[in-house]
Amino acid sequence: MRPRLALTAAALAAASLLIGCGGSEPSGNALASMTPAQIAAAAKTAAVSATSVHVAGSIVSRGKPISLNMELVANKGGMGHVALGGVGFSIVGVDRAVFVSGGTAFFTSLAGATAARIMRGKWLKGAETGVLAPFAWLTRMRTLLGSALAPHGTLSRAPATTVEGRPALAVSDGADGGTLYVASTGTPYPLELVRRGAAAGKLVFDRWNQPVELSVPANAINVKQLQSGR
Repeated sequence: MRPRLALTAAALAAASLLIGCGGSEPSGNALASMTPAQIAAAAKTAAVSATSVHVAGSIVSRGKPISLNMELVANKGGMGHVALGGVGFSIVGVDRAVFVSGGTAFFTSLAGATAARIMRGKWLKGAETGVLAPFAWLTRMRTLLGSALAPHGTLSRAPATTVEGRPALAVSDGADGGTLYVASTGTPYPLELVRRGAAAGKLVFDRWNQPVELSVPANAINVKQLQSGR
């Protein structure tokens, strides 16, 4: 189905806000005059328009805890460390290839005990559409940010505060009890996402647009080699 293109009031406000931030950093931005939905839209637009970001923290997703510490580069990939359900692993995604490395517990969950004894501590390489596809989204900046910043219910304003010394406005999501903190000076980047209740956790977004060099792991074993050896 072809997606519909609609210029909503929130999208227009977000676009105009970003255009106004094209030069030097202003002392403030237009968030204070926006509705909660417009603030969330402005933050998401700013996020997916950035060239890079560092995302770190932990939340509960689909009933399972997930923690991550990722450097992400738009249209390129990402790298870092992730733990799903308590099982940690390192991951690199570059130009449609995904590399993962971990200990015995990770490779046992991925490929079984026999393969785990061989692969422990080594890097495994695969296409982002193949066996490693379930991990690929973690290295896609816009996919990860889009998922993290998607609202689920009615939005409302929360008290303004500071995040790491930076003034921020806050928007609360009535569906999951989450609160998104958005920079109220300069470009309206997301600064922090805090969730409560069953999906409790916190994600921090920082180092926007800073240079990131993605290093491809050397001597990685192609997943096709393991499959052909069965």
